[in-house]
Parts: sequence; structure tokens; C-alpha cells
Amino acid sequence: MIDKRRVRKKIKDLQRIKTWQLLVLFILAVFIAATFLRLNNIGMVERRAAVIAADKAGNEAVIIQRLYDLQQYVSAHMNTDLGKGVYLESTYQRVSQAAINTASNDQNPNGNIYKKAQEVCAPRFSSYSTAYLLCTTSELAKYPSSSNLVGTVKLPSSSVYVRDYESPLWSPDFAGWSVVVCVVLGLMILARLLSLAILKLMLRRHYRSV
Repeated sequence: MIDKRRVRKKIKDLQRIKTWQLLVLFILAVFIAATFLRLNNIGMVERRAAVIAADKAGNEAVIIQRLYDLQQYVSAHMNTDLGKGVYLESTYQRVSQAAINTASNDQNPNGNIYKKAQEVCAPRFSSYSTAYLLCTTSELAKYPSSSNLVGTVKLPSSSVYVRDYESPLWSPDFAGWSVVVCVVLGLMILARLLSLAILKLMLRRHYRSV
């Protein structure tokens, strides 16, 4: 037989803390967690932008330092996923252009075909870019060469110049601990509602048995 007094006492104990009070705390905790998660993401975006700026500047030492800063930040903070990573496009273009310049030094019966290709492509683009490189190789392919110039141009794989770092699912920072608080409050609300439902069900069954 269920002790009706004990059950009612437990219900009163649970009702001392109102559900709406826990909900208010939960909503506040969610807002704080979302703010810190957003700040983490902004920190990643700023460091990624610094990497891209250094890549455009072309200073190898600075690029390495900015990549290190980005790696350290991403690996230590949640919600800093880089998506497809950061692409060192300018570095790739410089290396590819150097490969084309080297290959263009070969002798060719059609004359300096690299110069001819440059005369076609340079007016179309204000700076070196992937489109410019594609235009150059396309123009070079129009000139048959005994030294097979286009075949000797070994452009690097663009995937080699993509840097990606793994962000943790949880990190012990303000964002991480605020998420923990949200989870704890959510579990407390769920446990409280379930406990009240179970205790009230026990009382109803007790009345039926009387």
C-alpha cells in the first residue's frame, strides 16, 4: 500500500521550485551559451581572415604564424569549424605561375608562346588568379611544341594548399560550461515534470485501490 502522506510530501517538495522559474533560468542560460558560441565563431572568422590576408601579402613567415594561430584557436574552442577549410589561393597561384614561367623557358618553334599567351590573357585579368592560369594554359595548348610545353607544366594540386583543423565538440571555455549549464537545467526540468507526473499517478492508483 502506498503511503499517501509520503507521496504528497514529495509532491510539495518538488513544487517548492516552480517550473516557470527553471524555465526562466534555462532561457537565460541558452541566451548566454548562444552568445559565447557566437563569440567563438567570430574569433575563428577573424583568424581565418588574417590567414587569407597574409596569403595575399605573400610573406611565408607571416602565413605560417597566422596558420598556427588559427590552428591553436580552432583546436581549443567549440563551434569553430572551418567548413571546407581555408584555401591558400594566392600561394597556389604564385607556385603555379612559377611552374609556368619555368616551363616557358624551353625552346619552341613557334617563338615565345608564353608571351603570346600572356598577351591574350593579361588584358582580361587585373592580377594572377585561377582563371588567369586556366586562360594561360588554354592558350599554350593552341601551339604545338616539340618540347611539349603544356605537358611539362606540372601545376600543383590545389588540395595541397587547403588547411583544415578539427574543432572539438566541447571545450572547457565559457561557451562549453554555459552549454553544460543548459543541459543540466534542461534535465532538471524534465526530471521534475516526470517526477510530478509519476507521483500524481501513484496517488490516483491509491485512491482507486481504496
